[in-house]
Amino acid sequence: MSHINDTITALATPPGQGAIGIIRISGTKTIPIVNGLFKGRDLTKVDSHTIHLGTIRDDENTIIDEVLVSIFKGPHSYTKEDVIEISSHGSQYILQKILGLLVHKGARLAKPGEFTQKAFLNGRFDLAQAEAVADLIASENSSMQQTAMKQMRGGFSDEIKNLREQLVHFASMIELELDFAEEDVEFADRQGLIDLINKIQTLIQSLIASFEYGNAIKNGIPTVIAGKPNAGKSTLLNALLNEEKAIVSDVAGTTRDFIEDQIYIDGIAFRFIDTAGIRETEDQVESIGVKRTLEKMKQASMVIYMIDLANDTVHDIQEQIKGLKESDVPYLVVGNKEDEAKAELKAAIEDESPVLISAKSKTHLDELKDRLKVFVQETKSSSDVIVTNARHLQSLQQTDEALNRVIEGINMEMSNDLVAQDIRSALFHLGEITGEVTTDDLLENIFSKFCIGK
Repeated sequence: MSHINDTITALATPPGQGAIGIIRISGTKTIPIVNGLFKGRDLTKVDSHTIHLGTIRDDENTIIDEVLVSIFKGPHSYTKEDVIEISSHGSQYILQKILGLLVHKGARLAKPGEFTQKAFLNGRFDLAQAEAVADLIASENSSMQQTAMKQMRGGFSDEIKNLREQLVHFASMIELELDFAEEDVEFADRQGLIDLINKIQTLIQSLIASFEYGNAIKNGIPTVIAGKPNAGKSTLLNALLNEEKAIVSDVAGTTRDFIEDQIYIDGIAFRFIDTAGIRETEDQVESIGVKRTLEKMKQASMVIYMIDLANDTVHDIQEQIKGLKESDVPYLVVGNKEDEAKAELKAAIEDESPVLISAKSKTHLDELKDRLKVFVQETKSSSDVIVTNARHLQSLQQTDEALNRVIEGINMEMSNDLVAQDIRSALFHLGEITGEVTTDDLLENIFSKFCIGK
């Protein structure tokens, strides 16, 4: 059975052959375990944050590899325990052999995320910061990296702790009143509490609103390319991806299902989804594609709606834009085939602030990308802190609901014990975010998603 005080070890570099591989060890027995295998310096006598060249040898004194040993003595380490990193050659045989020797000497293999879990339990950082470590490792663009780094350094946690501290003061006053219930005294200013809750809720709602932007940064912004058949949707997807991803044909209805791929525009991931052309059709397969297109449009963060400026009609364009507005989906009108555009068709979309392009000639695609970036910036919350974690979002929503009940209870002059209960509920849900309130099951769920060596 695993225990927080166990000395653990794991490969910290990706599996597969490489120039070097790094094995990490953490725990109270780290230094004596490694020292029993390492021939070079006596690791019990060296300074922290130093690197030493030597060899790893088995019980028969056979050299397994020449390595570099980096030593970090607690509490000045990632886990706040004694930590050693062994840098060896990247042979999987060598790495597994060293891991086997470490386990033979008394370490055990780490579970996913266990090094970071140790860091959290030892007070190195809170739970929100620990989760940001996983986000930082998984970051694929500059926006993800910057957001994760800010959270890992405590930006989000500081906001939550500040909210919690403000509530704790009033909660203590309410609890004090409960102790003097028979004297009918009031220690907590009810209007002051309402004003504070309104202030806190404004910030919480701003954080909640930021999740859509944060989730888009983390997972990519789902952007549907829609329009009538032959409007140039597949041509545009190919132009944006700079490859022939989708089949392009003059035959209407070529795309019968959606095609999806991702590109980065100035560090922001966009998941472009090319869809079947929207029209009434008796073709059973094509009609299924049209149905899926409409479903994808509802789920998208944004719709690029293509208008054929060479072959459409003013009436059809007006009907398409009317349908877009009624769908209540954020959209950007893109007029395609602008090199063949009819003047009356350009005028028909003028009020929509369209982007005019030629997907075939790849003209004005930079303007389209700029408009997409503007859209993303406009969806960003006014808060400097961005919520990217669904668990945090749920806790914030539950906090907001509890605070609504507090205000309702005060306005209805409910008993102090009921008001206090709702304040405690708000504090509980805020504490869940940073780990001040937690359970073993919650920690297991969070850290099991980490990679083994972190």
